[in-house]
Amino acid sequence: MDRNAAAAEPAPFDDDFRLKLKALMVWRRDVRRFLTDPLPTGALERLLQAACLAPSVGLSQPWRFVLVDDLARRRLVVETFARCNDEALQAYSADRRSTYARLKLAGLHEAPCHLALFADMESEAGHGLGRQTMPQTLEYSVVSAISNLWLAARAEGIGVGWISILDPVEVAQALDVPPTWKLIGYFCIGFPDHESDIPELEREGWERRRPWETFVLRR
Repeated sequence: MDRNAAAAEPAPFDDDFRLKLKALMVWRRDVRRFLTDPLPTGALERLLQAACLAPSVGLSQPWRFVLVDDLARRRLVVETFARCNDEALQAYSADRRSTYARLKLAGLHEAPCHLALFADMESEAGHGLGRQTMPQTLEYSVVSAISNLWLAARAEGIGVGWISILDPVEVAQALDVPPTWKLIGYFCIGFPDHESDIPELEREGWERRRPWETFVLRR
């Protein structure tokens, strides 16, 4: 069979769809304040399926998902966060430290779902294509999956919070994963307790979002 003949027809992405896609991106927020309500049946599975539609270098699909349901393992993650957060607080100057202390930087206690994403750094899938010169593209591939998951969650009214104030080695040990897996992100997932199209860090005066033109360099 002709390979092109077997291909599906592309979906009709019209102006209305593009406006909705932009709105989806605008309203995608890094959520820290969650309701404790559980996710609907099948919702998490749909998010993971969306994540796995992401591009990956050499079709390596290096993403590895760990659903952290065990309360003892969650407590270890919370303890790691508490220590790392205190260390981060002490590293700032006095004026910035007071602002940092006001920020809510994790929803580890409230969010019903904890999800850790790892990159399998020795994945045999893809046969190394595209990784000899830039091996970090394995990690980039997992970040692409995270972006997919985040947007799919927003489309269902579900919030996602990326917790980066963690020791990746301690988290890997707490979750007892293979040594070839590298932590890319730890996420809280659940319904947000409020909605906003403005990043919380901007609302709290920590930083402001800059216009896209400031990041463009022409050569």
